[in-house]
Amino acid sequence: MPKTTKDKIEAVLSAMAQAWNAGDATAYASQFTSDATYVSYQGHLLKGREAIKDVHQFLFDGPLKNTRLESTGDSDTSITLLRDDVALVVNGGGARLPDEKELGDRDSVQTMVLTCDDGHWLAAAFQNTRKQADR
Repeated sequence: MPKTTKDKIEAVLSAMAQAWNAGDATAYASQFTSDATYVSYQGHLLKGREAIKDVHQFLFDGPLKNTRLESTGDSDTSITLLRDDVALVVNGGGARLPDEKELGDRDSVQTMVLTCDDGHWLAAAFQNTRKQADR
């Protein structure tokens, strides 16, 4: 059965989470275009798949070792096709530390632009921002 565009985009998000949970920086970075931009929750700008891989390898080997990506629920994920080959994805969740039962103040919002080349979707831009309490 052919996959829908939404299914293909959700597969990218799933592959990102699986790679993160396995601590596999190469697999994680493979979900991004070669020239992708990646803005961390601290405002660090990474440019390109290799930089994304290198920084995440450092994180997976050190401060984020054995963390698990957790979604705050499907209701927090929206996929908007801007064109047939460009999608805007807004997702909620974050990396739960091994000794924590919930995300707590690590809960974040990720905004991504995914592009499709020859039927294959990859993230071209990624922005991660910590959620703030509603006012």
